[in-house]
Amino acid sequence: MAASTTTYEATQQFLMDLISIPSMRGHEGPASRYVHTKIRSLVDTCELVPIDDSIMQDPDYAFPLPDFTYVDTPNVECVIKGSGEGPTIVFNAHLDVVPPSEGQTDAFNPREDKGIIFGRGASDDKGQVATLYALALLLHERGIRPKGDLIFHFVIEEENGGNGTLAMIRRGVKADAAIILESSDLAVIPAVRGAVWFELKVFGRAAHSGNAQGRISALDKAFEAIQIWRGYHDRLLAESRHLPLFDKFADPMPLTIGQCVAGTWPASVPALAVLKGLIGFLPNKNRHEVQAGLRQALLDEGDDWLREHFELSFPMLNNDGNMLPVDHPLVTGLAKTAQAHGLPGEVRAMTAACDAWLYNNQAGIPAVVFGPGSILKAHSKEEQIAMDDILKGAEILMDFVTGVDQMKLLKKSNS
Repeated sequence: MAASTTTYEATQQFLMDLISIPSMRGHEGPASRYVHTKIRSLVDTCELVPIDDSIMQDPDYAFPLPDFTYVDTPNVECVIKGSGEGPTIVFNAHLDVVPPSEGQTDAFNPREDKGIIFGRGASDDKGQVATLYALALLLHERGIRPKGDLIFHFVIEEENGGNGTLAMIRRGVKADAAIILESSDLAVIPAVRGAVWFELKVFGRAAHSGNAQGRISALDKAFEAIQIWRGYHDRLLAESRHLPLFDKFADPMPLTIGQCVAGTWPASVPALAVLKGLIGFLPNKNRHEVQAGLRQALLDEGDDWLREHFELSFPMLNNDGNMLPVDHPLVTGLAKTAQAHGLPGEVRAMTAACDAWLYNNQAGIPAVVFGPGSILKAHSKEEQIAMDDILKGAEILMDFVTGVDQMKLLKKSNS
């Protein structure tokens, strides 16, 4: 049964209102409060969940900033009580967005064109927040109780490493399954790669451009480090080629050098070069192994100078990957439900990082990624999502949580 015109229009207005809130890091509070206000009448319980600044001392905390505080940036947690016949499922979607892209005008002034919503966060991840809002609307509109409890986590700071979800995990959450809403074109994703962000400082010996004696360019040494890491990446990829969902990609875990800063004058040999970037890795490795591997590659393959003149740190995002077997009832049940709605029910891997690993690896809750929209549009100046896809995603989730067969299998798998 298709969603009513009322549900369609209410969901569209919800999404456009949410996009209009510029909820970049440290400014998510208004978005949290908006979601809390709009959804609380549709669920059994709904609360703003403050985050204590002590979370910044957690070993898995990502991207610390000086003088930062969480005094006005809460998460939101909602619960829809089930009939008691099925498993508890936790859903996660994030409220934060990245800054506007180059050339993206009016990023926070959403527009609609033939059922497509444009604006920052449309697909990543406010369209996903709207999908959960639509799910709550559909259940409320039709007077349907899910088989088990549904927990909604609307979190902050996914984009810089998952600190909002980390806070919810540390608070304690018990569930039989987790569905993390990210743009997947409504494919089911049980395998997500990890990512390590790094900062490499390489030191040289400054000199005048006319002095060829004793000069050691930090920039030249940084280029050497990049080549060493390219070799490390290739070895790491070769060791990971036995993971079937990832094998369809030529390189599902690329090395990216996003920033390079060196020198103070064009005619001077620089004494310092700083590289910032990331390396992806697949779930057969963890972030600690990759961090150690990056360091060891420089020690083993760098020349005498490079080995003793670098500082490597990981002060930003460091996410592990995660992977469920493709025959897990969460995967097969969600794919089967998508097929019942005329979709292929595709099961594939995700070549970007997200918060799924925190549920799967840290809380022990089997997790998949699922959601409307395309990752190809996320973070772009043409970020967009189709309203029809949002409503279809919500209908698939509604049928999944109310379906008898898949709920029995899912509950049995966790008993």
